[in-house]
Amino acid sequence: MGDKGTFWLPESASTVSGDVDSLFYLVTWISVVIFVLVVAAMVYFMLRYRRRHEAQVGAPAHESKWFEMSTIMVSTILVLIVFTWGFQVYLKLNIAPPGAYEIQVTASQWKWDYTYPDGTVFAGDLHVPADRPVRLVMSSMDVLHSFFVPQFRVKQDVLPNRYSSVWFEATRADTFDVYCTEYCGNQHSGMLGQVIAHPQDEFEDWLASAGGGGLSPEEYGERLFGQNNCNTCHSIDGSRLVGPTMQGLFGSQRQFASGESAVADENYLLSSIVAPAAQVVEGYPPAMPPSYGSLSQDQLNALVAYIKSVQ
Repeated sequence: MGDKGTFWLPESASTVSGDVDSLFYLVTWISVVIFVLVVAAMVYFMLRYRRRHEAQVGAPAHESKWFEMSTIMVSTILVLIVFTWGFQVYLKLNIAPPGAYEIQVTASQWKWDYTYPDGTVFAGDLHVPADRPVRLVMSSMDVLHSFFVPQFRVKQDVLPNRYSSVWFEATRADTFDVYCTEYCGNQHSGMLGQVIAHPQDEFEDWLASAGGGGLSPEEYGERLFGQNNCNTCHSIDGSRLVGPTMQGLFGSQRQFASGESAVADENYLLSSIVAPAAQVVEGYPPAMPPSYGSLSQDQLNALVAYIKSVQ
């Protein structure tokens, strides 16, 4: 094992990953040993007691009370060891240390939104302090999702109309992958993100500027476009994806499935983000969820400004 990962597991980067890995390898090696013993016994019995001619009749078999008792006792001991160890790891994974830094997580098709204690809302990537416990309180706006960080060995389902939680403590400042591991629609595979762990002082600096300070509206909108996984469904180079391309969208004439048409001005762009089902472009499915209406007005303004700039 080790921080760099193994054949079976990715790198280890949290305070609980070592316990999870040790339990995993305990179960793995117990299974390997049992498998080898069973296969070896099968091969031995096939060779030792095979019928050597047509008239041969095997001797009657008699059970061994000692052997039966031994296998029951060994199996019971192994199960108790795995259960006790597993329950201890389960408690450690599910009970956050006192004083953990708490972040609200909102999942929706197909993005993650993170709300920090000071009210800052950030989409796409989760920024956290390294070497400090972080507790995520999570809920979903639409369907079942699942938050998974392989390097931390933490995974938790995220459900609508209910809170679930998970905690971790990154052992170093680095970037780690976030996946949704519950199928949540046709763009499920694009619901990706990162955990970016900062040293404590750098995290405070990031938090102070997380609202997009120092960026122009177009630059902030471009960042939001990527953070919210808009590029999963909408290209910026004219290529066709699930939804219409952003290239040359502003000012163009749009034909809708209802037979109506309109010019793509600022109001159209805003309405397409917050109420996408109201005007579905002809030739495209009504696949965009309404969850982007939860963005703040500043974020919506920045996205509109960026889309206008994509020519």
